[in-house]
Amino acid sequence: MKKDTVILIVDDNLNFIDRMIGLLQETDSPRQIYSANNYDEARRFLADILPDIILLDINLPGKNGIEILKLIRSENTFSTVLMLTNHADAYYRQQCMELGADYFLDKSEDFGLVPDIVTSVASNINVD
Repeated sequence: MKKDTVILIVDDNLNFIDRMIGLLQETDSPRQIYSANNYDEARRFLADILPDIILLDINLPGKNGIEILKLIRSENTFSTVLMLTNHADAYYRQQCMELGADYFLDKSEDFGLVPDIVTSVASNINVD
């Protein structure tokens, strides 16, 4: 039996979170979706759950998504991290990939790729 894929969305834009949840609900893999709007909320979720997949924005109030990525990778190599940002220039891409992001996507251009990536990652997680 497949286990639910646990997804954490970390973004301060509630409209974006709602759109992303809608897109993810159209996929056929079982999932639990959580969302956090800032570093402190994300840190609390990371302490309480072990997300299989984390969708992470760079621009957040307080500490940014790069700081969250560092925290994730210092404590967890298991989660697949998708950086999904409007700051999609080469500097941020290189920095995030060097820090352990699995994917780096431009929010405005690559948004539609997320469901397929999540489905692919989830199918690999759920292989017995």
